[in-house]
Amino acid sequence: MYDLSDFQLHILQVLWDRGEASAADVHRAVGRTRRVAVTTVSTILQRLERRGVVTHRVEGRGFVYLPLVAEHEVRRSMIKDVVRRLFRGDATAVVTQVLAAKDLSEGDLEQIQSHIDEARRRRGSDD
Repeated sequence: MYDLSDFQLHILQVLWDRGEASAADVHRAVGRTRRVAVTTVSTILQRLERRGVVTHRVEGRGFVYLPLVAEHEVRRSMIKDVVRRLFRGDATAVVTQVLAAKDLSEGDLEQIQSHIDEARRRRGSDD
């Protein structure tokens, strides 16, 4: 399970978007929306590496960091935790909350319905 802070997710998003980046590159990217020292970014990257979320390779005198987990894996893990902890495992309550909390366009609703239809097809093929 991935229990990541907003800042850790922001750093990972930079790596997912770029494929790889140095601590300085990540610092420049996150610095657009948040004041933080490059040493703080380096510390977070090192912690993420110890947790097996990122890895690094040596380039010159510095490290270039790469994500070891895909964005969809982190999303899936974190949403499972939210469903379990906040909604007591009730997936219907999650969907109901999302539908009630946001103004959805007709296109949004069509996409959601498409995902529901696909989930039904997958479930039917498992029988």
